[in-house]
Amino acid sequence: MLFTLVSATRFVRTAGVILLTTALITVHAQAPGTANEVDELRRAAELLRVGKLDEAEPLIGRVLATNPRNSDAHNLLGVLHDQRGKTIDAEREYRAALRLNPHSISAMANLGVLLARTKRDDEAIKIFETVLRAVPDHPQATINLGLLFASRKEYEHAAQLLKRANELQPNTFDILLQLGISLYNLKRLDEAENALRNAASVAPKSSAELFYFFGLIAFARGQDEAAGELWEKAVALNPDYADANFMLGELLRKHQRYEAAKQFYQRALEQQPAQLAYYVRLGGTYMLLVQYNHALEIFQRAAQRFPKSPETQYFVGIAARGLANYELAEAALRKSLALQSDNTDALAQLGFVLSERSANSEAEAVLRHAIALNARHFYANYNLGRLLVRMKRYDAAIPILRNAEAIRPRDPAPHYQLFIAYSRLKQSGPAERELGLFKQYDAERKASPAETIEDAFPSPANDTGPNEN
Repeated sequence: MLFTLVSATRFVRTAGVILLTTALITVHAQAPGTANEVDELRRAAELLRVGKLDEAEPLIGRVLATNPRNSDAHNLLGVLHDQRGKTIDAEREYRAALRLNPHSISAMANLGVLLARTKRDDEAIKIFETVLRAVPDHPQATINLGLLFASRKEYEHAAQLLKRANELQPNTFDILLQLGISLYNLKRLDEAENALRNAASVAPKSSAELFYFFGLIAFARGQDEAAGELWEKAVALNPDYADANFMLGELLRKHQRYEAAKQFYQRALEQQPAQLAYYVRLGGTYMLLVQYNHALEIFQRAAQRFPKSPETQYFVGIAARGLANYELAEAALRKSLALQSDNTDALAQLGFVLSERSANSEAEAVLRHAIALNARHFYANYNLGRLLVRMKRYDAAIPILRNAEAIRPRDPAPHYQLFIAYSRLKQSGPAERELGLFKQYDAERKASPAETIEDAFPSPANDTGPNEN
């Protein structure tokens, strides 16, 4: 007798995943009157299947009163507790069932789902793998194990299991949807699209998730217009679909429509404020719009929500730098480095901020440390070269600035600093050459809007104050 319960969770981001809890009742004669126990448990299982918990409970209780070692009764009592949300009691009963009958496939499957639902994935995986060794074609264990691997981003394993689950339980929307998602994450776009189309053919109604993932596939293929239309359909079906709103923001940002992108990022953040990426993208877009005060407010909110994240403190630091609030920038960057000491981005920015605060010796040490960690870090090299120019150590600055130039050949900033260095060394030929390159690349930069958060800063190449002239 197969008894199936359904519980909902969110194993894969953007997708509501259904886990199937299975209670397979096989009662063996264990004592006089067991035939009555079998009948009682079968009736209890049917009542549980239709949600009549209060009617099922006394039947299970009577069996346990006369035979407290009945494994199947403990298993069904676990199911009853599970349906009532009494997780601790349910786990106790499932484990009791397994102590009495270590080979109870039903109790194993039920315990596996409970463990997965309470985020004990490693133990849940072991349970489901044990079920599949005993019953290789167990549908629910196959599905659940596939979903667990998908939740852990082990998409190759997930796809294999979900393909098998589709064979065992064909034309099931959730299986096909999750199979499509796993294949998409493996960049097997044609297979993913086929699985999602099959899911669409059996969907009970129009699915925002399907439109969302069809949009991701189109976007991955460079079909931006089609992707936008699909995400708009997803949002039309579900206006609170945060991921679809976020991707519309990504699409608009890709085409440098920052003002429009900002609105979709804001909407996504309001709908799902636990996603750090949403804060980063919205704050970064404000940076690209040169609205540093708004960027700082967004990043400070992120830092409050994610106090242990070095990235949030880093972004507070660069937004404060954009406002020339170097005291706040220094404090935030030091917090970021306290959480992640080898973050070369934070070190490079801290070096710049320290130089702006005239802490030249510490700035030089910080920047040299950043270069030691990553010799190809543009900002670490550029900021150190710029600092050495300001300190009038022109001969030392030139090779460092050449390193920066080699990393980003068409960035105007190193050429401006090289122009200053050669000018101070009275090497007119190299100075004129660097000035010409600076003007050429600066014109290119102005013709192409900034595309990264750091590039949204006013270029230090335009900093022609008294310290550098």
